[in-house]
Amino acid sequence: MNKKITIEPVTRVEGHGKVTIHLDDQNNVDQTRLHIVEFRGFERFVQGRPYWEAPVLVQRLCGICPVSHHLAAAKALDVIVGAGTGDGLTPTGEKMRRLMHYGQMFQSHALHFFHLVSPDLLFGIDADPAIRNVIGVAMKHKDLAVQGVMMRKYGQEVIRATAGKKIHGTGAIPGGINKHLTPDDKEFFINGPDPMNIDKMIDWSQGALDFLKDYYKKNTDFIDNFAQFPSNHLSLVRKDGALDLYHGVIRAVDAEGNRILDDVDYQDYENHIEEEVRSWSYMKFPYIKKLGKEKGWYRVGPLARLNTCDFIPSPLAQKEFEAYKSLTNGKPNNMCMHYHYARLIETLHAAEMMKELLNDPDLMEGELTTKGSRQNRGVGLLEAPRGTLFHHYEVNDSDEIVKANLIVSTTNNNEPMNQSVNRVAHSWMDGKTEITEPMMNAVEVAIRAYDPCLSCATHALGKMPLEVKLYDAHKTLIDRKRT
Repeated sequence: MNKKITIEPVTRVEGHGKVTIHLDDQNNVDQTRLHIVEFRGFERFVQGRPYWEAPVLVQRLCGICPVSHHLAAAKALDVIVGAGTGDGLTPTGEKMRRLMHYGQMFQSHALHFFHLVSPDLLFGIDADPAIRNVIGVAMKHKDLAVQGVMMRKYGQEVIRATAGKKIHGTGAIPGGINKHLTPDDKEFFINGPDPMNIDKMIDWSQGALDFLKDYYKKNTDFIDNFAQFPSNHLSLVRKDGALDLYHGVIRAVDAEGNRILDDVDYQDYENHIEEEVRSWSYMKFPYIKKLGKEKGWYRVGPLARLNTCDFIPSPLAQKEFEAYKSLTNGKPNNMCMHYHYARLIETLHAAEMMKELLNDPDLMEGELTTKGSRQNRGVGLLEAPRGTLFHHYEVNDSDEIVKANLIVSTTNNNEPMNQSVNRVAHSWMDGKTEITEPMMNAVEVAIRAYDPCLSCATHALGKMPLEVKLYDAHKTLIDRKRT
């Protein structure tokens, strides 16, 4: 008989999940699982709706990253209206969407690092949970807290200016965009009063990287070894191999950097990606078909993107990328906590790209939409903050959606998150006889590195308390903690 520890819900992530850890008679970890306990139904909700409603409907999956779903759905519908696959829009349409997307990446990465991750770095995994939170950061490190809030605010304002609203906007439509950038918004984003201008955002992004690099020097052993394991990595890259968060081809590499998927067209993703269902989670387990279920799982997100791309097409981020790659001698980085390092490099890149776009005259003039030969199937992929996001729609001749398949970033990271939980549980819990808060937080730290959005991957069914139960080998409850 095994003992069982339950961590429910996992904290400082978007959405609800729980972890179960089974111990044997010697109190060593026997099995670990990350359970997604919400139900997802959006693939059914949109069926029967006119296809042009999808970009607005599907972003209700999440209030944290609605722009990602908004744009992925719009990209899929571009194909259906005959506008091409990401690079077939008008210059205004594509560049306005890209500005919207970089604003989303910028605000989401800032939210995650400053609000959700920094408490663990600033105070330690085993710090008092009363201080190990965003309020504690605001009290003890006011400057960092202010930067996090203002960086997120800037990104949200960019979303407002391009999508019409900060949350659940309507800017992207099949075949393009529905507005230009106004002169007032352009002036505000470029020359607004400190700190609300793009140069300050670039400066703060560089400062956040400097903070993390300094932390890394002082805590190298922890950062390099915490939940470290080899894996495959998958993302979009630009056709020339550059990092591209909005459009590209699918590339996947193994733990040594060997190509598994070599720049394939994402319209054909079903030929390469399969999803496995397991009885103990509502979230599926994707894998690369030719490698099979056991070996084909992969990571997505900032860590994976910097492992698959050849370079970053903005100068400051490229310089940071070169330093980052030198840590592994150019090989893929398989260290879980380096997600945060990669995420901040992307934050800097997003700021640089916003500055470039804000100075582009195409945002303020030119045709907004285009269309061509009508199709009945379209796939849209982009790199959401948390990783590669798949939207696939099929429509009938009455313009109704008859099929929808969404593989969200967190779903792609399902198996890696489970692997991370297993690594940390063995390191922190083998041989222990009582539950400690630092033990539970260590497991959550591993999950948090992926910045999971469980609400995207599923659909929320209410709120849950945090409750941990410890049973002996005879299934007798011997310890219980609840918040």
